Amino acid sequence: MAVALKNKRRWRILRFYILGWTLACIFLSIVRGVGTQELGELQFNFPDNLVISVILGPILGLISGTAQILVEERIYKFMSIQRLLLIRFLYTILFLVLMVFTAYSVYQLLFGTSLGILDFAFDRGSGAIYFYMLSVDLFLAVLRQVNLMLGEGNLMKLLLGRFYTPREESRIFMFLDLQDSTALAERLGHVTYSKLVQDCFNDLGIAISNDAEIYQYVGDEAVLTWPLEEGIQSQNLLKTFYNFKQRLERKRAYYEKRYDCLPFFKAGVHAGIVTVTEVGKYKKEIAYHGDTINTAARIQGQCNALKSDLLLSEKLRQQLDSPNYKFKAMGSVPLKGKKEAVAIFSATQN
Repeated sequence: MAVALKNKRRWRILRFYILGWTLACIFLSIVRGVGTQELGELQFNFPDNLVISVILGPILGLISGTAQILVEERIYKFMSIQRLLLIRFLYTILFLVLMVFTAYSVYQLLFGTSLGILDFAFDRGSGAIYFYMLSVDLFLAVLRQVNLMLGEGNLMKLLLGRFYTPREESRIFMFLDLQDSTALAERLGHVTYSKLVQDCFNDLGIAISNDAEIYQYVGDEAVLTWPLEEGIQSQNLLKTFYNFKQRLERKRAYYEKRYDCLPFFKAGVHAGIVTVTEVGKYKKEIAYHGDTINTAARIQGQCNALKSDLLLSEKLRQQLDSPNYKFKAMGSVPLKGKKEAVAIFSATQN
């Protein structure tokens, strides 16, 4: 299941870059082929340009998309910013070489030319095309980062106006809180403590494999969310917490060597109706509002008092059933802001 979700995420990235590059190539074909005259030896008309674009666009998209997946999964945050910039520079050169070779191969295959590949690469006017291609690559990379900041898939919804008018959704919310954070901050100092939180939240990326959406980071606290059915399906919300806990345990040596501690989190989970909408004029954000979110936060606040790592509401417990997890009734607990006490269950992994 985790592998399938990981592949699904990779396919979304590839699809984004394939579509982006194909549209960019088609746009260039229109500019070059309608009402303009080529400066170089190769003379392109619009129909020929269009054929090349439809073939070349997906190939460039596959190259860019694969590079982006490699950066996100294997490189980003695993090396210094200087090395990252160096790799980006080397990638740019390699990308241009691959683009020239691919374009030359496609043109030679379809139409044939007496030009050698070097003459093709440095044909008159090619500099402007290279500048355009590098600008497209940069633009798509920036769009990808904006998409990550808004949450996977939310950029398109935002552009289509899906969040302009508030609407209701049934969702699950999980509040994850780093324990003993005050003591850790005092012992490590603010900079080192921030690096610890950064490492923890990088490792929390494993939640994506259980279809979780990372809604917010608030200090040393993270908020995850799922559409109701997706969170319940295959016990995704429970797997997310314990997969994250196991990931931290597997990296015990790293955390103890660098921070002299093994970070651990406690979580509270609740489900219900929330309103989702676009907020902000000069800094836009997709926000969820509703009592469901407040209740999930209050449940998380009971973890220490009830001596449990993972607490969830009875409403959510009734929709979960798995032999891999054991649930224990913790009684009805009065929560701040709630008129009536809320029945709470702990969840532990067998």
